[in-house]
Amino acid sequence: MPVLYSAKCGQNAVLKRPKTGDTLCKECFYWAFELEIHSTITNGNLFKKGDVVAIAASGGKDSTVLAQVLKTLNERYNYELKLVLLSIDEGITGYRDDSLKTVLENKDEYQMPLKILSYQQLYGWSMDKIVAEVGRKNNCTFCGVFRRQALDRGAMLLNVDCIATGHNADDIAETVLMNILRGDVARLQRCVNIITITEGTIPRCKPLKYTYEKEIVMYAYFKKLNYFSTECIFAPNAYRGYARTFLKDLERLKPSSIMDIIHSGETMCIKENVKLPDIGVCTKCGFVSSQDICKACILLEGLNRGLPKLGIGKSSKANKALAALPNPRLLHF
Repeated sequence: MPVLYSAKCGQNAVLKRPKTGDTLCKECFYWAFELEIHSTITNGNLFKKGDVVAIAASGGKDSTVLAQVLKTLNERYNYELKLVLLSIDEGITGYRDDSLKTVLENKDEYQMPLKILSYQQLYGWSMDKIVAEVGRKNNCTFCGVFRRQALDRGAMLLNVDCIATGHNADDIAETVLMNILRGDVARLQRCVNIITITEGTIPRCKPLKYTYEKEIVMYAYFKKLNYFSTECIFAPNAYRGYARTFLKDLERLKPSSIMDIIHSGETMCIKENVKLPDIGVCTKCGFVSSQDICKACILLEGLNRGLPKLGIGKSSKANKALAALPNPRLLHF
């Protein structure tokens, strides 16, 4: 095997970057990796000095690397941010209970405050109970909807200015593909935004938007970061898995496919006559929604009434079914 040298410093290289093909030593890789994320933060104006930022922490590689890099950049470039960890406990035995142990260790290692909220606490249902009720076909719908709202609730409790999530380039490219396959124009337009701002909610940002998953794994490995790597036990049948497999096949043929798909989503234009959903607030819980009753409330009402499939499918049909139910009642959280 020929000896490879770092393209930056000339020392012996230990890796070849999947994203650029550059050969780098460890220190040069750290420098390039962190500098790119710093550029993403500054070019996207993700934070203001003095912001309180909640890092959505799951204990996985993405959120662990995000916490490590934000702490490093905050000190190096004097962002003057106050960083806190926000974790959601979905109630998945053998998965989330173990990953939260990692989050607790990261809390001590990075010296960041931690807030943990559970589905059981917020909704009266854990994912274990939900899966027992609905089966494994549509369980990811419940988890995704509840998790998004739970993060908003946690961020409001912490009174933060912004939520930073660990969505990486692979995640965003997968979401673009999923929304194309679904024909979901509204989400296709939003999913590539580096900052998501909706009236009445706390902004969310994606500092790892242009960071490849493989490089996140490399960074965590070389830095010897403590993270949880087991896949969710309910995930094998998730729709996203099919988009992920397709994307990995594309990446093998052309590594730039991930970034190409993201740029395609960014440059997409919607015709002026296309009707997009209006964003308002839910009449039940008061959280952001594109319908009179938000998806979380419909799903929860279905669970509480023994009709778990009530919120599966189009929201318009669910709203009609909900209105037709006897003794409709307000939902209290």
